[in-house]
Amino acid sequence: MAKAYLVGSGVAALAAATFLIRDGGFDGADIHLFEERREIGGGPDADADGTACAGHTMRGGRMFEAEFRCTHDLLSGIPTLDDPSVSVTQHILAGHEDFARDDIARLVDGDGKIVDTRSTGFSERERLELLRCLATPEGHLDGKRITDCFGEHFFSTNFWFMWCTTFAFQPWHSAIEFRRSLRRFLHLFPELSSMSGIHRTRCTPYPSIVRPLTAWLRERGVTLHTGCHVTDLHLAPGRRNTTVKTICLSRHGRDEKITVAPDDLVLVTNGSVTDASSVGSHTAAPSPRPHRSDAWLLWNRLARGRDDFGNPAAFDKHMKESRGESFTVTTEDPVFLKALEEFSGRESGKGGLMTFTGSNWLLTIVVPRRPVHPDGASVWWGYGLFPGRAGDHTPKPMTMCSGREILEEVLHHLPFDEPVAARVLETSTVVPCLMPYLNSQFLARRHDDRPTVVPEGSVNLAFIGPFAEVPDDVVSTVEYSVRTAWTAVARLLRLDKQPPPVHKGHHDPRVLAAALETMHRR
Repeated sequence: MAKAYLVGSGVAALAAATFLIRDGGFDGADIHLFEERREIGGGPDADADGTACAGHTMRGGRMFEAEFRCTHDLLSGIPTLDDPSVSVTQHILAGHEDFARDDIARLVDGDGKIVDTRSTGFSERERLELLRCLATPEGHLDGKRITDCFGEHFFSTNFWFMWCTTFAFQPWHSAIEFRRSLRRFLHLFPELSSMSGIHRTRCTPYPSIVRPLTAWLRERGVTLHTGCHVTDLHLAPGRRNTTVKTICLSRHGRDEKITVAPDDLVLVTNGSVTDASSVGSHTAAPSPRPHRSDAWLLWNRLARGRDDFGNPAAFDKHMKESRGESFTVTTEDPVFLKALEEFSGRESGKGGLMTFTGSNWLLTIVVPRRPVHPDGASVWWGYGLFPGRAGDHTPKPMTMCSGREILEEVLHHLPFDEPVAARVLETSTVVPCLMPYLNSQFLARRHDDRPTVVPEGSVNLAFIGPFAEVPDDVVSTVEYSVRTAWTAVARLLRLDKQPPPVHKGHHDPRVLAAALETMHRR
C-alpha cells in the first residue's frame, strides 16, 4: 500500500492529509506528518500555550469569506469538537449570520478621533492608477513593487490603510500579489470599512479549525510526528521524472532515513512565514537573534541547481522587508473592553480591526468574537506593520519593546481617561511575538520564484503552502493553503475531482459596478 509523507503540519499539510483519505483512498495509517516544533498547526497556533497568569500568545488571526470554496468544501466534512452533527463549515457560516461584524471605528487618526471611512480618500489620478493596476497583465508586473504602480499620496488614503492592515501589505511589497488581492476580493470593496463581508470562526482558528482537523486525522490513524524535522530529500538521478527516493530527518536530535517506495508521495511545505518567531514577555522584548528552522534550509537545498523548484532567496533574504510583530494582551479585568466598547460604539468582537493611522508602527488592534478565554481571562491582540520604527510614545523600535511598553504605545493612541489607562496597564499581561518572515510571501518576486504545486515531470513530489504557486489566488489566506493541498493530491493521484475554480468577481458586472461606486465615494 502506498504511503504519504508530509513535511510540516500547518493548514496545508493537515488539508492534504484529509484529501488523501477523502479523495485519494489512503488509509490514515499510511500517512505521516513531520513537524519540527512540538505544536501542530503552523501559523494558527493561538491558545496552544499560555495561561491567564503568564499571558496567552496569538501570532495572528485568519480571515474567511463566502468565496473560500476549497476551505468550505474541506471543512464541510470535518465535525466540530463540541457537536459532531455540525461541520466546521456550518459552524463558521452560522457564526457569521449570528454575529456579523459592523465596524464603525475601522480607522482612528492621530488625534484619537474615528475616521469617516465612507470615503476611500482617492484622487481621480489614484482611481485611474487602481484601475490600471487591476487591468495590467500579471506578466507586466514581474519583479515590481506596489510603489512602482502608485504615487506617494496613495499610501495615505483611507483605502490603503484599510487594505494594507487587513492583508498585511507594505508599499514595497509585490505588485503581483497586490493586484491579485484586488481582483480576488473586489466583491468586498463596498464592505471594506465595516468588514461585514469578512467571516470569522467562533473562537480563534486554532481550536476552531486546527484541533477538529487534527482530531479527525488521528481518529483515522494518521501519525503526527512532532520534534521531527526533515533536513533533506534525496532524488533519483535525472530531472525528466523527478522522484524522491529517500527522506532524511532528525528526530529529537537523532538522524534517520526513510526509504520512499515508487508509489509513495512526498508533499513539502516549503518555507514558513512563522519560522524563527521569537516570543518576548511583559517585561522583556523578543530575542533579536532568531533561530531559523529547516523549513527554509530544506527548500534551499532542494532548489540548488534547479530552476523548477523556485527561488527561496527571493523570500528568505530580506527580513527587514518581511518582518512583522504581534502582541497578545491577557487580563482578568474588563476595564479595557468596556472602554473600547464605549469609544468604538460596538460591543466586544463586533468591531473587527481598529487601525491607528497616526502610529509610527501602524498599529492595529483586534478584539476577537469571543474575547473571554475558557480560563476566564479576557484576551485581545494586535500587530504593527512597521516594527523597526521608533514609537510615538516609546522612543525605540517596537522590536526592542517589552509587552508593557507596547501596551503603553497602544494606550497613547486611544483617548481613554488617565485612570482607565492606568488600570489597563496595571491589570494586563502582554506577550509580544516578533516574526522575521511574516510577510515574506508578499515580497517582490518574479513569476518563477515560487515552484508550481507539482513541478513538471514530478512523479511523487509536490509543494504546498504559501510558497507554492497557484494562479490567481491570494497567499496569506487559509484558502490558498487548502487549494495547494487539494491541487497536490488531485494531480499526483490523477483524480477526476479537482479544486473548484478561484472566484473571479471582477468578471461580474455587478461586482465591478459596486466597486467603482465605492472608489468614487467622497
